[in-house]
Amino acid sequence: MSIITFWSNGKEETAKTLSISAIATHMAIEHNLKILVLSTNYNDTTLETCYWKQSQNGMQRNTLGIGNGIEELARAIMSNKASPEVITNYTKIVLKNHLEVLPSIKTADYREYEKLRNVYLNILKTADKYYDMIFVDLNKGLDSESTKEILDQSDLVIVNLVQRLKIINDYMELKAKYPLFKKDNVILLFGRFDRYSKYNRKNICRYMGEKDIYTIPYSTLFFEAANEGEVPDFFFKFRKIDETDRNALFISEIKRISEKIIYRLQELQMKR
Repeated sequence: MSIITFWSNGKEETAKTLSISAIATHMAIEHNLKILVLSTNYNDTTLETCYWKQSQNGMQRNTLGIGNGIEELARAIMSNKASPEVITNYTKIVLKNHLEVLPSIKTADYREYEKLRNVYLNILKTADKYYDMIFVDLNKGLDSESTKEILDQSDLVIVNLVQRLKIINDYMELKAKYPLFKKDNVILLFGRFDRYSKYNRKNICRYMGEKDIYTIPYSTLFFEAANEGEVPDFFFKFRKIDETDRNALFISEIKRISEKIIYRLQELQMKR
């Protein structure tokens, strides 16, 4: 139904994958939605680490075949053997009937990755017929046509930034160059946000000429949960939270961006 793509430019760490895991998990718990999170990154285990505990021998929970699903699905798509309902056979279930994951391609041969990632758009078009929302953890930069195609076909593009003037300026230059980032389906999200920085929400909006930006404050407990495979447990624990709790701001900002995503998708749907 809707493809929401999280993207960042360059090598700067923006906590993009942690942000997508937080928002997707929160929405899966709080809304009656069937969500798929798909990673197009290369040999990246960050997404799996958010949901499965690790040991010296690898993942401890739901370990069978983890990381291989996307490769198998890509080959099935290329062979015209995959239907929308069958996609779930290749995913890893986080919350039954609500949240599933397709981890990144794991291969030592980058040429194999290049070949397989050209199928991502076809995977998205097929999965879009089965899931309510697909969150795409898109590889950084604009170095490939497949990346640009996914951004162009996405219902929403969440641009992930940080509170660094160079990163902000780089994005503003990119926006001036690529019409893609001038569309009304683009939302700016600042990860690991420090509200006490001089680059606060108000100042950033004024500097960038934006009406609003969205933020995910740094949370020690969430960061630890994301490194211990306990992101769902974190959100279940804080479904009800006192406003004086140190995690209250983090939860409220996750709720704010989640509601914005739903509302913006509804707005865009009405325009079609």
